[in-house]
This record gives sequence, structure tokens and C-alpha cells, in this order.
Amino acid sequence: MRIEANQRIPQQPLHIGYGPRTTAEDIMQGVDLAGKVAIVTGGYSGIGLEVSRVLAKAGAQVIVPARSLDKAKVAMEAVPEAELGGLDLADPDSIDAFAHQFEESDRPLHILVNCAGIMAIPEQHDRRGYELQFATNHLGHFQLTSRLWPALKRANGARVVSVSSGGHRLGNIHFEDPNYLHRSYNKWEAYGQSKTANALFALELDKRGKPHHVRAFSVHPGTIVTELSRHLSNEELSASGVIDIQGRRAFSELTEERKTVPEGAATIVWCAVSNQLDGKGGVYCQNIDIAPLIPIDGGKPGVPGVCPWAADEQAAKRLWLLSEELTGVSFTI
Repeated sequence: MRIEANQRIPQQPLHIGYGPRTTAEDIMQGVDLAGKVAIVTGGYSGIGLEVSRVLAKAGAQVIVPARSLDKAKVAMEAVPEAELGGLDLADPDSIDAFAHQFEESDRPLHILVNCAGIMAIPEQHDRRGYELQFATNHLGHFQLTSRLWPALKRANGARVVSVSSGGHRLGNIHFEDPNYLHRSYNKWEAYGQSKTANALFALELDKRGKPHHVRAFSVHPGTIVTELSRHLSNEELSASGVIDIQGRRAFSELTEERKTVPEGAATIVWCAVSNQLDGKGGVYCQNIDIAPLIPIDGGKPGVPGVCPWAADEQAAKRLWLLSEELTGVSFTI
């Protein structure tokens, strides 16, 4: 189901000159984050680990919540100064416990990167009966952000970065049945729905958070080969050009869309720290710039941009209300 987009947020590229080979390290040149506190979900794997590493290197106090603490401890040897905490985004009690522990420290939260996610999994539901990609990628981050809101407000200048995807083109929000209780499951459509939700959440959060100096952004990091693709077969990956000539899960060549992990982390870090985005917010970003709006039919494959349904202010407000209903969380700002 698609809802006709209206009241779309402007998506005006800045044309600031960064290229597809720009890395997160490049973005962080000259940035001093001493005294800043950052939480990065998924910050122990893939592009999340690179985001954690460069934020910590710039002086930020980085906290990485993880569902598998043993796995995270090994990965975070690359960022020894980071803190670890237990968090399962599909478990509301786990979310509340992590946020409560952070709140007890009475620290401000200057940067929240909602990076953790799952992709194209076989049909699964959490214990509430919610489709697992929507529950993990969106609802979990919605609840986490709501519980961390006092800390974001305390920062008196915070940013929330929601990692969306170009996969938002594959699915709009099905407001009548987001959890596939009355329709056939499609793993890519469900993934697209969750990624559209990430973009819409950033849009509405920015609108509500702006008076409190909290700005929000959504990001398509590019196509990067990480553990996110673990549920895909070699045949599926080969069709997308993700098997190299040696038969490995890797790109044969890099493009504007296909990136390395350091390149994929660049737009996330840019949204988290760059003064080029001061006074801006709610926008969907790609290739280290604000992405252009593309036609409602999704445009040509591979063309950068955001679909109108993922930049629709009315849909963003409707999703916020639905998320409050499904989580039982009153996210009042």
C-alpha cells in the first residue's frame, strides 16, 4: 500500500564537494568531540563499528549497546575506551533496562546513532506478534530514543542519526497491517517498510525536537558488504553484483553506490558532527549530502535520492502515533 505523499520536507542538496570515496576519517578531520557522549546501536559490527571508532578517536565517550556482549567484547578491542551495555532492540524490557542504566549516570547525550538492524530475514515475529524487521529496525529505536530523550535534551545541542537505506524504495508503511498478520510476507517489502520508517521517524523527531535543540537525520550509507547480508544466499548476492571473481562476498569494483565500510560510515558521521548541517534537520542524506527527492515511482534503479513517501510529514506524524500505540510508549516532547 502506498499513501500519496504531501507536505514533503525539502530535500535540497548542498553540493559541498565530497565524493563516494570520502571516508569517515576524512569527515572527522579537525573535529574535537572531547566532552561529548555518543551512543551507537550496532556499534560493534560493520559500519557501526567504524562509526564508534572514529567518534572515540575524536574524543567522544562512546557507549555501544549490544545483544551479544561476548561478540561485542571481541569486536570492541578495536575501540578499547568504549563502554558496552546489554540491549536487545526486539525486547522492550531490555530497552528500558539499558536506558535506565544510562539515565542513572545523569550524563547528557550529544549523539545517538540508531545503526543496528536486520535485513531480508525469513518471516519472524517478536513476542508481541510484531514483524521482526519492523520491530527491531524501527520500533526498538523509537522506544530507545524516547527513553533517552531526557539525556538528549540535557545536551542542549544533540543529534539523532537514523540509519535508513536505499531499500526504503521497496516498501512504504502499511499502516493497516505493518506486522503481516493479514497479508503474505515478503522479506524485501518488510525490509523496505522498516527503512521507510527510519526516515519518517527522523523527520518527525526533528520537527518535535527542534525547539529543544535536538536535530535528527536519516541516512542511506550506500551498499556495503557486512554481516547484514548474512541471511542472503550467494545467488541473491551474485544477482546484485556482490560476489567477486574469486567467489567471495565482496565487490569487484566500487561505485558511487557500492562502498567500503569506512566510506559507508562517512555520511552517518557527517550527519552526527558536521557544522555544515547546523540549522538543518529532518532530511534524508546520502553520499555525504542531502539527497534529492526522486519520483513517486522510485525513479531509475541506482539513481540517488529519497522517495516522496519517506519524506512525507503527514505519514511521519501518523507513524509516530502508530509507534506509540504498538510500543505502549508515550513519546511526548
